[in-house]
Amino acid sequence: MEILREKAEKDGPLCVGLDTSPLYIPKPLIKILGGEAEAVLEYNKEIVRRLASDGSASCCKIQIAYYEAMGLEGLRVYAETIRAVKDAGLTVISDVKRGDIADTARAYARAHFSGDFESDIITVNPYMGFDTLTPFTDFCKPPEGKGIFVLLRTSNPGMNDIENQTLQDGSLVLEKVGGELEKIRSSFQSLYPECVCPPVGAVVGCTEEADAKKLRDEHPEIFFLIPGYGAQGGAAKIAATLLLKAGGVVNSSRGILCAWQKDAELSEKMESGTLCLKEIADSAAKAALFAKNDLLSAKAALEK
Repeated sequence: MEILREKAEKDGPLCVGLDTSPLYIPKPLIKILGGEAEAVLEYNKEIVRRLASDGSASCCKIQIAYYEAMGLEGLRVYAETIRAVKDAGLTVISDVKRGDIADTARAYARAHFSGDFESDIITVNPYMGFDTLTPFTDFCKPPEGKGIFVLLRTSNPGMNDIENQTLQDGSLVLEKVGGELEKIRSSFQSLYPECVCPPVGAVVGCTEEADAKKLRDEHPEIFFLIPGYGAQGGAAKIAATLLLKAGGVVNSSRGILCAWQKDAELSEKMESGTLCLKEIADSAAKAALFAKNDLLSAKAALEK
């Protein structure tokens, strides 16, 4: 998590979501590239190459569901995408949202912190109880030094069904989760005294401005993974609020992966059958640079 924080300070706070659906790739290209799984892999690799070359992102978030949906070939592509991101020098965040008890949680932790699917950081779900986090936080200790982002305030409207519910003591469910994260943060201080932030971060969506300021003030030393920017309607100003203090990374997926669809010239090329993979990857790279600069400008405006 500290390595990611330093990268975000150096290369900007953009996290590119490789939530790559075959639906985002023109059908003629899928056929040329040998099918859906291969097309997704090649598109991912092309995007990652450009991100590393341009310095437009500090990390990539890979949502496993899109790969599971393609079966065994999809999981191979998932593993190869992880390797491609690592080889490019970017941090890998695997968006797996695991959360279960005892031996099952330990198996999930091994699956995503070692072996074919080994990631630097994964997302986890605390809603079966805080004991479900222990197998994952064990991997956050030396020597493994992995990281986790715990769901705190998600970006979907349905978050009000649970996260904003009031408990008997008058606090909200998300405040209860936040309090536990602060306890975990304190427990890691002696293990990583030189680090600005602990290896346990929080997922905090950027779709509500009031919530953003409140949560950033309540958790000044916790690093955030910030979904909701762009296609989900989150504004750069809200994301920038969450980037203050300990900082964070802001995820953009469809806004980058599907950027080519908003380019009239590329749409015409698709209709004529002359569109190539390089062109849609170039469009994604331009969208990533725009997002990075948009976020940095919004953050600079808040810091004046």
